[in-house]
Amino acid sequence: MRHSPKPSDWTRWRAEFPIARRYVYMNHAAVSPLSPRVVEAMNRIERGFLEKGVLCEDWVFPRVDEARRAAARLVGARPGEIAFTRNTTNGVLIAANGIRWRRGDNVVMPSIEFPANAYPWIALEKRGVRVRLVEPREGRVTAEMLMRACTRRTRAVTASLVQFSNGYRIDAAALGSFCRERGIYFHADAIQSLGALRCDVGAMKIDFLSTGGHKWLLGPAGAGFFYCRGDLLDELDVWNPGWLGVENAWDFLNFRQGPRPDAARFEEGTRNLYGISGLGASIERFLEIGTANVERRILALTDYIDRGLSERGCRITSPRRRGERSGILCFVHPRVESAKLFEKLLTKRIVLSLRQGAIRFSPHFYNTEAEADRILDLIPRA
Repeated sequence: MRHSPKPSDWTRWRAEFPIARRYVYMNHAAVSPLSPRVVEAMNRIERGFLEKGVLCEDWVFPRVDEARRAAARLVGARPGEIAFTRNTTNGVLIAANGIRWRRGDNVVMPSIEFPANAYPWIALEKRGVRVRLVEPREGRVTAEMLMRACTRRTRAVTASLVQFSNGYRIDAAALGSFCRERGIYFHADAIQSLGALRCDVGAMKIDFLSTGGHKWLLGPAGAGFFYCRGDLLDELDVWNPGWLGVENAWDFLNFRQGPRPDAARFEEGTRNLYGISGLGASIERFLEIGTANVERRILALTDYIDRGLSERGCRITSPRRRGERSGILCFVHPRVESAKLFEKLLTKRIVLSLRQGAIRFSPHFYNTEAEADRILDLIPRA
């Protein structure tokens, strides 16, 4: 959809989320609710195996290809650059273990990354790779701070496009350009970005991207994807070889095959067909709405909530300068302890998160200003 959606469009898409009839759900940075179209996409695969067993594969496997094309469109990639994974960690492991490290190399990353984008890199220290952690200032680890931490031995930089704890949105394009000019790999953890904000891996010069589908992408748990820039496929070792990742998976006893020519070389074996189908259905809805429209909608909602919180004397702990905003908005009340306020809101069927001593909003496109007002009315003025 190229035009801006009308109010009736948002109402129609809101109707796809039954949870909105019982809860004010603004916790998509944690785990998102499912919609009937996603559940039906998964159920269709289950019914196929229920009714036909292996004979359903002639239409199940093409569904994987459709989902791969949708994921590629979402991030501005080619289908051959997308591998389906179980989760974000799975993708990070593919990148971290696939780079051909030399003893003494280093990887640069923020010290405040979510553990999924930390442990796989820190584990490289056993192989003689140094991890250079960059400490935040005022809640931010900026692209410039990561650039300054790079040395002649930096082989990779990894960072979340949006930080889980406070919603800081990094200047990925600037960081990607810096890395590309110096031959440094740039890996992005996109789980707090995709589904809320636009992403173009080419414009951002991202080499590798990892994400899961159960947060902003509104998909099922246990399904995600990994992007590898096409001309880097042969530079990234397949550390997780499996029977589906070779040139001809059906030539069972030919153990001397090379890897597939595309990113599906990283898909070891039996795939989560149910999850991939559900994730594909959700991504297709984002493409129908338009990622730019979704981003504008979410940022408008966070701006609306920001104003309401500020009017009540609350302190916003999320970075909110130009270019820093995301779908995450955190705040602290000057008089009421965050944990107590969080529990009070939960008793009113308002679902948010507690992170780092702050209450975290993460609304999606189907949420409304009226829901925001309902929450704000329960927050006492300072």
